[in-house]
Amino acid sequence: MKIMNLRASQGLPARMATIPGVSEPNPTPDLAPLRTHGLPVGHGHVLHVQEWGAPDGLPVLLLHGGPGSGCSPLLRRGFDLTKYRLICPDQRGAGRSTPRGGLMHNTTAKLLDDLWLLRRRLGVERWLVAGGSWGATLALLHALDQPEGVLGLLLRNTFLAREADIRGFFEGAPAALAQGWTGMPELESKAAQALAIEWWRWERLRCGQSDEAQTPAGEVLEAQVDRYRVQSHFLREGCWLQEPPLLDRLAALPQVPLRLLHGEQDAVCPAGGARLLQAAVPWAELEMLPGVGHDPAHPLLQAAQRRALDAFAGRGDFGPPGDAV
Repeated sequence: MKIMNLRASQGLPARMATIPGVSEPNPTPDLAPLRTHGLPVGHGHVLHVQEWGAPDGLPVLLLHGGPGSGCSPLLRRGFDLTKYRLICPDQRGAGRSTPRGGLMHNTTAKLLDDLWLLRRRLGVERWLVAGGSWGATLALLHALDQPEGVLGLLLRNTFLAREADIRGFFEGAPAALAQGWTGMPELESKAAQALAIEWWRWERLRCGQSDEAQTPAGEVLEAQVDRYRVQSHFLREGCWLQEPPLLDRLAALPQVPLRLLHGEQDAVCPAGGARLLQAAVPWAELEMLPGVGHDPAHPLLQAAQRRALDAFAGRGDFGPPGDAV
């Protein structure tokens, strides 16, 4: 069953045929994005999209995690911006897309429609697709949905969106979070803020990040509330990927270069899931990283990503993995 069937099963309309115009290049690409776009995708949603790097570089679709998190400078690390053209969309309801935290008409199938529209708006025939956690999930689904548009897949700490993955993330969490995360979208302001702080703390703990960061407050906290509203909205629906499960869909994946980078100590997306993913996609190369968790900034993960990207820019594949499994 291809992802197109997911769209049809939800009674969604056919994709839009009109493509909005493209914004002009930024005059100072060394100090700011190469280009910034506002992409209307229907039902009041407008995606915030930034491009970085070389205008004539190898196109890369860079997908953020979450759902609901938005792109960040951290995700651009490892890319040689003299060789790559990074295309970084904030997904519906996320980052600087509007309405921030918007849940109406915000589903996995809608995110895939948006990527279809984005590729056509920018005139990209084929692109390398990179993403981590939920971004890796979405990358796989995009390759199923638009196999003709994908040059390769570079995936970090892939989230399989199984019920066990979702339930496992909240195991051991404070009672308020473990029992209340599914109700996040309906909470009033103060209750939503309190739960968002609990979620933020728990997420940092599971990612192995320091607890020294300042607790979100003010506008930063409001952004976290909107982020977790979107995440709760997706997770409580199983990301619309339960029937059939993601692993069962992958037989239709295009046979393009596929590198899986995964931390052996990942407590958010356990390493066993990466091995199941490789078994489902036999040509995929799995590089397990010892001592690495879910943190995308870990030096070993950054080094492995840079090696793979430098190889792809030069030869069209990711080269030999540092620790193939």
